[in-house]
Amino acid sequence: MTQQVPSTEPELAGVRNFRDVGGLPAGDGRRVRYGALFRSGHLAHATESDAAFLSTLGLHTVFDFRNAADQRLEGPDVELPGVRNVNLPLTDPADGVEFWTMVRDGDLDQLRTILGDGKAAHRMIVSYRAIIEQRTAEHSRVLHALAEDSVPVLMHCAAGKDRAGLSIAVTLLALGVEREAIQADYLKSNATHRRYQVRRSGSADSAYTPEVMELLSPLFDARAEYLAAAFETVERIWGGVDAYLEQGLGLAPQTRERLRERLLD
Repeated sequence: MTQQVPSTEPELAGVRNFRDVGGLPAGDGRRVRYGALFRSGHLAHATESDAAFLSTLGLHTVFDFRNAADQRLEGPDVELPGVRNVNLPLTDPADGVEFWTMVRDGDLDQLRTILGDGKAAHRMIVSYRAIIEQRTAEHSRVLHALAEDSVPVLMHCAAGKDRAGLSIAVTLLALGVEREAIQADYLKSNATHRRYQVRRSGSADSAYTPEVMELLSPLFDARAEYLAAAFETVERIWGGVDAYLEQGLGLAPQTRERLRERLLD
């Protein structure tokens, strides 16, 4: 028996962007089951009280989509007794290390060079397209695991916005949730208490000036145009969601139905 998280979500001390994805409407009249599908930022800084709360959820599996560079920066997830932790990187371990080093340590001129004139938003769109196109094996593994035994599940990356956001979106597509509802859940990551807190070197005065924050904002925003790029990639490559699930992810109709039985009310 798993806990149903109340509509007033807990504001965890060391875990950003936690929420239950339950309640979203599927096209067949059912809704995503509460207490079955959760998302968040990383668990590396979870406090004892955070871990105690997470332990009440009856989690079977935590999918950690961070890569080795993320884990070096933030640390491994805290251990939750009896919960399987699966590290499934959705980006190459070396992807963007120099870029993210400049984001955290670069001066204003460097940030203008790598992020200005729309470069930051373009980088996010390219990344979303690449994850959908190139990470079909990983998303297939997630969906097959959910159909078999990995529910209740928590999916997270670093901020719980991009890699976890796309994995949640793929799962919701497989459940038949409408894109508008998927987008609405995705955009919740913009709430102030959920946003990832980037650490910048230098004094607060120099590290977080208004211009710096404006340059950084496309990297830490959840933007409808990013998710739209992922959906457009599904259409461009596979011609639609059903073909993407069956051909791209190898999700047979009976497996998809089992997934719906596990995650829908």
